[in-house]
Amino acid sequence: MVGKGAKGMLVTLLPVQRSFFRLRFSRATPSISLAESILKVWHEAYNSGLLPQLMAQHSLAMAQNGAVPSEATKRDQNLKRGNWGNQIEFVLTSVGYAVGLGNVWRFPYLCYRNGGGAFMFPYFIMLIFCGIPLFFMELSFGQFASQGCLGVWRISPMFKAALPSNLSHLLNHSLQRTSPSEEYWRLYVLKLSDDIGNFGEVRLPLLGCLGVSWVVVFLCLIRGVKSSGKVVYFTATFPYVVLTILFVRGVTLEGAFTGIMYYLTPQWDKILEAKVWGDAASQIFYSLGCAWGGLITMASYNKFHNNCYRDSVIISITNCATSVYAGFVIFSILGFMASHLGVDVSRVADHGPGLAFVAYPEALTLLPISPLWSLLFFFMLILLGLGTQFCLLETLVTAIVDEVGNEWILQKKTYVTLGVAVAGFLLGIPLTSQAGIYWLLLMDNYAASFSLVVISCIMCVAIMYIYGHRNYFQDIQMMLGFPPPLFFQICWRFVSPAIIFFILVFTVIQYQPITYNHYQYPGWAVAIGFLMALSSVLCIPLYAMFRLCRTDGDTLLQRLKNATKPSRDWGPALLEHRTGRYAPTIIPSPDDGFEVQPLHPDKAQIPIVGSNGSSRLQDSRI
Repeated sequence: MVGKGAKGMLVTLLPVQRSFFRLRFSRATPSISLAESILKVWHEAYNSGLLPQLMAQHSLAMAQNGAVPSEATKRDQNLKRGNWGNQIEFVLTSVGYAVGLGNVWRFPYLCYRNGGGAFMFPYFIMLIFCGIPLFFMELSFGQFASQGCLGVWRISPMFKAALPSNLSHLLNHSLQRTSPSEEYWRLYVLKLSDDIGNFGEVRLPLLGCLGVSWVVVFLCLIRGVKSSGKVVYFTATFPYVVLTILFVRGVTLEGAFTGIMYYLTPQWDKILEAKVWGDAASQIFYSLGCAWGGLITMASYNKFHNNCYRDSVIISITNCATSVYAGFVIFSILGFMASHLGVDVSRVADHGPGLAFVAYPEALTLLPISPLWSLLFFFMLILLGLGTQFCLLETLVTAIVDEVGNEWILQKKTYVTLGVAVAGFLLGIPLTSQAGIYWLLLMDNYAASFSLVVISCIMCVAIMYIYGHRNYFQDIQMMLGFPPPLFFQICWRFVSPAIIFFILVFTVIQYQPITYNHYQYPGWAVAIGFLMALSSVLCIPLYAMFRLCRTDGDTLLQRLKNATKPSRDWGPALLEHRTGRYAPTIIPSPDDGFEVQPLHPDKAQIPIVGSNGSSRLQDSRI
């Protein structure tokens, strides 16, 4: 009876329990068999009343996870933070995060502007040598530590401030022609003012849409990844249904072939231009969502031994294939529009919101049953935006909850989500004014470009050269069962940082003062833009100096060394995964920051502390 009731329980739940079992096991002598020692300890625990207490706690833990004592335990691997319901939810969420509006309205424009089919060559080169390696690094980083984008910096605490400010998504906006669609967009939807400082009135339709969007996002994240993981089955897959419907309709139209050829026709002379390679590298970097913190956060809810290497390849290729596929959808319709108007495709091709809200909808009005196609297209845009916003909101909420880390905030995570959603709504109100589009583009061009590149570069350097590439490769082998392939090792250490530095230099060289149509931003507005760009970057050296001053050490070099070495609680979050150099020399307490929880009945292990002070895990089925 005792053996059946005790099966699957971890005996290190409370300090008094640790002391009890440490004392009993330390008295065990080599002459007594291991099985006899274990049975003796369990018998003493039962007589002392400790075993019933353990059984009650075990039953409570099972009940809290949807299981009753008579059933198999239905629980997450990480009881404290939770895990994805299954791996499909993680993949779909990551696809929804990476595949955004930029795949639909930016990539096709970049492709035809930079040599059509010739642009595909540098694009996929950058995907292989920069995109997929960085994607794999961020997924493995978050999954290994089971922490959000702040908690993972236990690996090197001095760089903890390397958290980007998720203010906006990557957009580009430029309109070059006047049409009924454009006039409707500018004069009715936006009611555009004449200056960025002239806010005018708040556009109530836009304010209502903003409020509804935040309500939807909050409701989908009300239970964190448990609820959003179910929503993405629709939000991440339905856009592909819409793209396919629009593709089939588009390629059957007159002039569609001309539009597609304009999109794909290679101009091989442009492949030697640095700007083409710069655009390819930038598009890969931004479209995959690197350095936003979203990838780290989503991966932190994976189970420890999940194959994130496989996931990174699947998600990255899916994202880029979606961009190419969307190009066919967009330019088949634009080819039809150019044929209908009797003009060249370049006259109707646009990019940024101008493509999504002016050029493409105008082309749809020329089709039979145009309201149906317009409804499908805009519904697809809404779903693409929601998929990205889910991850960005969860990233911020997870960072706050992980940083505070106590039981109260874990239980009140829903209220944290509500507070962040309300704050996001309030901060978005100025963008619904008549000058809102000016401010949106200002944040877009400055807050969401330069800082992301810097943060990504710091992450590569901190992991590969400060923490040490050998240590990180061993961590991945512990987690996945195999080290990262040699190709990724080389990319992480040399190739990807070089490409990131190239993107940074390219961004600086290609900088031009921001404009909107023919409107030139005033100097004070550009200054605000630079302050937004530097805000998240300056936090890194400021926090590093603060950390340096608070770190022990007799000399500056010792302080620097102590500030950059991993903190004591860096490593796998669960005790059962802390093996090798992470194995505790003594049985840890819950106060140490590790989650101690009942093990799976088939995988229950008992920490055995021998008389020589060594410890190992013994299968409870003995």
